[in-house]
Amino acid sequence: MDRFARSLVARASGGSVALSQLWPGRTDRLIIAPHDLRTADATRAAEIYAGRFVFAGKIVTCHGRSIFDLEPPSEDWEVALLGFGWLRHLRAADTALTRANARSLVDDWITNPANRRPIGRRADVLSRRVISLLSQAPLVLSDTDGKFYRRYLRWLTREIRYLRYAMLDVPDGVPRLQVLIALCYASLCLANQGRHVRSASRRLSDELQRQILPDGGHISRNPGALIELLIDLLPLRQTFAARNIAPPPALLNAIDRMMPMLRFFRHGDGSIALFNGMSGTPSDLLATLLAYDDTHGTPMVGMPHSGFQRLDGGPMTVIVETGVPPPANVSHEAHAGCLSFELSSGPSRIVINCGMPSNGRDNWRAFARGTAAHSTLTYHDTSSCQFIEMSAMKRFLHGAPIVSGPVNVELKREEVASGILLTASHDGYVGRFGVLHRRVLMAASDGSRLEGEDIIVPAAGARSRGADTDYAVRFHLHPSVKASRLSDARGVMLVLPNRDVWTFEALDDKVDIEESVFLSGNDGPRRTAQIVIRQDARQASSIRWNFIRSATSAALTATRRNARREPELPL
Repeated sequence: MDRFARSLVARASGGSVALSQLWPGRTDRLIIAPHDLRTADATRAAEIYAGRFVFAGKIVTCHGRSIFDLEPPSEDWEVALLGFGWLRHLRAADTALTRANARSLVDDWITNPANRRPIGRRADVLSRRVISLLSQAPLVLSDTDGKFYRRYLRWLTREIRYLRYAMLDVPDGVPRLQVLIALCYASLCLANQGRHVRSASRRLSDELQRQILPDGGHISRNPGALIELLIDLLPLRQTFAARNIAPPPALLNAIDRMMPMLRFFRHGDGSIALFNGMSGTPSDLLATLLAYDDTHGTPMVGMPHSGFQRLDGGPMTVIVETGVPPPANVSHEAHAGCLSFELSSGPSRIVINCGMPSNGRDNWRAFARGTAAHSTLTYHDTSSCQFIEMSAMKRFLHGAPIVSGPVNVELKREEVASGILLTASHDGYVGRFGVLHRRVLMAASDGSRLEGEDIIVPAAGARSRGADTDYAVRFHLHPSVKASRLSDARGVMLVLPNRDVWTFEALDDKVDIEESVFLSGNDGPRRTAQIVIRQDARQASSIRWNFIRSATSAALTATRRNARREPELPL
């Protein structure tokens, strides 16, 4: 209802002359252009000049028409087009031809009636466009005349004014922060915006303190939110410094907390663990962000506010989700993956969650958010969280937030003689089935072994539904892992890309290898496999399993490591 009320106010103020006078936004010049940290590809400038626009896996060719007049092939493609982030590719080429092409395309957008498309007025797209037009202003305004310069600034001011209206109806979470970041950029980069600098900084500070948790995680519990925000917050910090204005302490504190959290989610190959809507991240973008990290220390072992644990032993890394779902207003991308984990050894990922694709999310969202798409226990083929399912409500709320799920996650972490022992349980199945899921993980200190046990425990005082007692434990494998079931049907041999061999064993149960899908690949969804163990709680209330690295693999790794060492120089 709060969202509905804000939407009414936003629509009313969008056409109000009286309200528009509160934010006149008058400016006569651009003072500074912020730095864009996103990777640019100069070769794509030639494609754009030829009228070929490649976004979100779709190609549209203009054939002499305005790109803004053509029907977009997908919503993701249209979002990328109207965000104007592609201007950075033209700037990377840095030729007179690309500068003229950039001016022509921007002028086309300014004068084209299509600039009032609903997608283009969406808060996240509008904020992305404002930041792009500010950061790429040197490209667009280079070698131009005063008439185009003034028209560009008038239009940019109008976009910023509309963005202030959109703030009344912006969804919570990352989109709201992106709008406030864009407004901060606007107040710093344009002349005669002194009073807006103070108000925009204050509002951004308040929102950062609310959304960035004390351990550095985002309130949505999505690791991808950290990347989306840091890619804009780091240049914003530089822009404050370039204007000789002290950055807000909340901005500096948020960045200092988010950087260690980003490293917490990294596997040995540099990829980010796939929890709560995380998709594939280009390695060059992640490397750019981490270059700004001044700590370079060992990742923390636990993030209690965000709800994650990390177990490190030798070359082995285990990242476990141990938190409750985020608040409903920021849970539109959250997953039902409580107590799921990911396992990697050195540069090779072994056990993963399915993740979420970068494009075409609507096709996979229902599957990717379910518990079965995660490496954890699924009771009676049911997710540990429930989502809004009514189509009318999903349209009204612009998504399907979580309406129920685990309320209490108990956690105990111990350092024992042989490694790290983690015991956790959640109550996501108590309301429907009267049972708790408990998971025990034991990570060897030398990284050679991960032992686990999944247990179904009757909840105290809850009524158990006797007919629904089947459950399954799943371990989704990375596509680079070759899996072969052993002859006794109780184990699986796993061959990693670096030829290391691991063995999965179920001590008392039959093991199956079934098809799965890896959704977070940079080249789109890929087929992979999953290890599945099925059981009936009436016959066996627990499943014991382990991942063991073969001694041969350990010896070969040590040999390769020694071979790579440079010989010592004589004194």
